[in-house]
Amino acid sequence: MTNTVTIPSDMLPEDGRFGSGPSKIRPEQIHALDDGARNLLGTSHRQTPIKQLVGSIREGLSEFFHVPDGYEVVLGNGGASAFWDVACASLITRKAAFGTYGSFSTKFAKSAQSAPFLEEPAIYAGEPGTYRLPEYTEDADAYCWAHNETSTGVAAPVRRVDGSREQGALTLIDATSGAGALPVDISQTDAYYFSPQKAFGSDGGLWIAVLSPAAVERAYGIAESTRLPGTRRWIPPFLSLTSAIENSRKDQTLNTPAVATLVMLENQVRWLNDNGGLAWTSARCARSASLLYKWAEQSDYATPFVKDEGSRSHAVVTVDLDDGISASQVIAALRENGIVDTNGYRKLGRNQLRIGVFPSVEPSDVEALTHCIDYVVEHL
Repeated sequence: MTNTVTIPSDMLPEDGRFGSGPSKIRPEQIHALDDGARNLLGTSHRQTPIKQLVGSIREGLSEFFHVPDGYEVVLGNGGASAFWDVACASLITRKAAFGTYGSFSTKFAKSAQSAPFLEEPAIYAGEPGTYRLPEYTEDADAYCWAHNETSTGVAAPVRRVDGSREQGALTLIDATSGAGALPVDISQTDAYYFSPQKAFGSDGGLWIAVLSPAAVERAYGIAESTRLPGTRRWIPPFLSLTSAIENSRKDQTLNTPAVATLVMLENQVRWLNDNGGLAWTSARCARSASLLYKWAEQSDYATPFVKDEGSRSHAVVTVDLDDGISASQVIAALRENGIVDTNGYRKLGRNQLRIGVFPSVEPSDVEALTHCIDYVVEHL
């Protein structure tokens, strides 16, 4: 058996990038970088042109997510993984409850477990390929889970845990691979946070959080408590949510951001809003995902990894291959033909393809991908 398979050129998708990590960047975003090279790139982030750029991003995201009155769009340096530590420092008062069902939903819980000033979190664990929401927990002041588990292709509902509002607990949702691809009611959250390199078609280096008034109040309350005599808790300046809030209100970030990331993000947000916003993107991603799930269900050798249709992600699709077909060989053959980043999540250890279907991916390219996979499998 050989790995050398040449797919006919008329079968290939126009764009062969299907990664679940960094998503496809549109040509218009590259043009925006070219334009920005003359008056934006290399400029101090505290100068008016960059502040106008950040202001446009914040305004555009408010429109995109239909942000409720009183909520704020806040930007900070670092990615969503940095926000896990921000949340531990500035949003969890004593104890959090976590739903964990994959690598990324588990990592935030581990951050809380390692914080010396927090109590041991309550962890409600689900098996990979399913989701598990946290349940009402006595003394919890925050409930945390992922809207989309990138490692397994599972999407979880975003709704407040019954009784959580009455106990004054916050709802913190990791939305990195779900934001912009999946529908959401922001009022059901207190922090809906994500990095911009997936549905928002940009590079990493930023976190973005849509914060409720309760989350802002919590952040300032915890910051004030660290000034009390004898307190064990401290907030490193880089992880200070209040600093991020105050800088965002000035349309800037605490430290110098990657301006190219801001340029691509601003362009993408405008493009998404011009096409119809969240309703358009979620429908587009659902269409692309349905093409993959239908193909896998009808295939003789492929099966959707997530069995429950209601839990299947419309942002990241995972497909198991029969044991007689090597996913690594299929992935290598696709890459030789310019179709890249279809790898399964390595720590999951399955004979699997994992395909990102974020808004920048054309549904016609997704359909072409299914034909290319069939061609490779037939000719291996």
